Amino acid sequence: MSEGRIQRLHVADDLDVGREVSLPPEQAHYVGGVIRLPVGGAILLFNGRDGEWKARRTEGGKRDVRLKVEAQTRPQTPPGRIDYAFAPLKHARLDYMVQKAVEMGVGRLSPVLTRHTQVSRLNLERMAANAVEAAEQCGILSLPEIDAPLSLEAWLAAFPADRVLVFCDEEAPVADPVAALAGGPEGAPSLLIGPEGGFAPEERRILSAHPRCIRLSLGPRILRADTAAIVALSLVQAVRGDLRG
Repeated sequence: MSEGRIQRLHVADDLDVGREVSLPPEQAHYVGGVIRLPVGGAILLFNGRDGEWKARRTEGGKRDVRLKVEAQTRPQTPPGRIDYAFAPLKHARLDYMVQKAVEMGVGRLSPVLTRHTQVSRLNLERMAANAVEAAEQCGILSLPEIDAPLSLEAWLAAFPADRVLVFCDEEAPVADPVAALAGGPEGAPSLLIGPEGGFAPEERRILSAHPRCIRLSLGPRILRADTAAIVALSLVQAVRGDLRG
């Protein structure tokens, strides 16, 4: 008999055949009190390292939830090819942006502080929680690395030599973005999107002078930063990411 759609849960534990997982209080409440998984009921577990595994509940009660790992359902996938760097946004819009970036396969999230950045303090635990939530809901196995905030200068100083800087520049000539991405240097892309107020002129000059930079126009309309993230990630994934198969 089919068990229907099985819920997914991210756990910190290592996963292997026969391993027992005892859930911490918050997750135990969710499994025992919210989705009410019965003893013997199945759930899918992943930790971002060991792939996805089917487990069954072995203990009852809302506060005591233990699971026994049975078999791997999917092997671990590699991290996403695209790194995404962004000027931090306010809470609700940052939550949305992180979730969408994870859904679109980003392998690293890097907050970058620019001259016009309006938010300088970030809750990295909240970012991680939003990444986990998106992964649980969308069947994703690899969670992105989440960096501590850096100034634009420090981020550029640490920029890997083998990656390509895709710089979303509101002053770039409006042209075919697919052609711009396809014609740039070889290498995995690091996408950078600035704050609502845009980049300062000196920041734009430094970025444009980077030897492995692609200046990318997102069209004739002004986009909010979270909207620009979805548009740009879609373009980069289509040309240089895993949407090509």
